[in-house]
Amino acid sequence: MLIANPQNLHHPTSSALRPYGIRVSLPRADTFTLLVGSDWQTVHWFESAVERDRALADMAREHEYSRAGDRPTPVLEAIQAP
Repeated sequence: MLIANPQNLHHPTSSALRPYGIRVSLPRADTFTLLVGSDWQTVHWFESAVERDRALADMAREHEYSRAGDRPTPVLEAIQAP
């Protein structure tokens, strides 16, 4: 999936200076894949494992703006650049 407005990125997408990441993908059975494709994924990079783990916990929690009954199914995976 292409980035429509790359100037809106908060951080560079490179793992060169940010070796700790979170890969976000979707299960094959998720109906959202009909919109974004079955192979959709994105990676968020962080400077430290602590920063990454904090963001991972925030991404995994039920957010206050979620509708009652919503059950988001993104697959969140902590990764590290080689």
